[in-house]
Amino acid sequence: MDYSSYQDLKIRRLEPGILEIVMGEEGKLAVATARAHAEMARIWLDVDRDAETSVAILRGAGKGFSAGGDMAMVEDMTVNFEARARVWREARDLVYNMINCSKIIVSAVHGPAVGAGLAAALMADVSIAAKNARLIDGHTRLGVAAGDHAAIIWPLLCGMAKAKYYLLTCDTISGEEAERIGLVSLSCEEKELQQKALEVARKLAAGPQTALRWTKYSLNNWLRMAGPAFDASLALEVLGFTGPEVKEGLAALRGKREPSFPPPPKDF
Repeated sequence: MDYSSYQDLKIRRLEPGILEIVMGEEGKLAVATARAHAEMARIWLDVDRDAETSVAILRGAGKGFSAGGDMAMVEDMTVNFEARARVWREARDLVYNMINCSKIIVSAVHGPAVGAGLAAALMADVSIAAKNARLIDGHTRLGVAAGDHAAIIWPLLCGMAKAKYYLLTCDTISGEEAERIGLVSLSCEEKELQQKALEVARKLAAGPQTALRWTKYSLNNWLRMAGPAFDASLALEVLGFTGPEVKEGLAALRGKREPSFPPPPKDF
């Protein structure tokens, strides 16, 4: 499989059967530019077709796993229909392409994990977080519905009560707490994270691939059944980019201040 067309994602084969996908650059926090967002959506199609890969490890370079979408892309979505339509399609494809990828995906999360990176981290088949990692779904703080993956998987992972609390409040979840509530598979010390992810990948790569892939396919039918809820949440998120709340959320983010959202429409 030729991965040379990818520019924002760094892809290398760690050893036979194991592929590593790295977001961002060393010393920096990975930001989902328009190009990076598109690459995150389509990479799983290539991984699925890659005959030399049994397991893919997804991690962030530098200071953390992911910082979410860059301000230019978010602002473009508030004024540009084509941008909203493009990001809607890519966000949909990221989730469904990970669900339908036959290969096992392991995520290794350190530092902050926000936005499309968080979606990919939690949609992975095995998610491993550093105990001091910081998982944040910040959609409602921005002023849009939590749509890019939350409705399809959070209630299954950690239950509706915890899902509602964290998605409504945008409170930060440590990697250690994420493991306790079932949001991630495992947690470990940050210095052990990459080695732990590789150990898990090696164990899976050495296993019976047909049995593993068919088990993944069967379990993911739970996610496929939740597809209509996900589709609705993603549509509502994108609709929110046309409204006044996201403009205030974006202004507050730029100004590094608390947002002061306008009241909802009358009779809403």
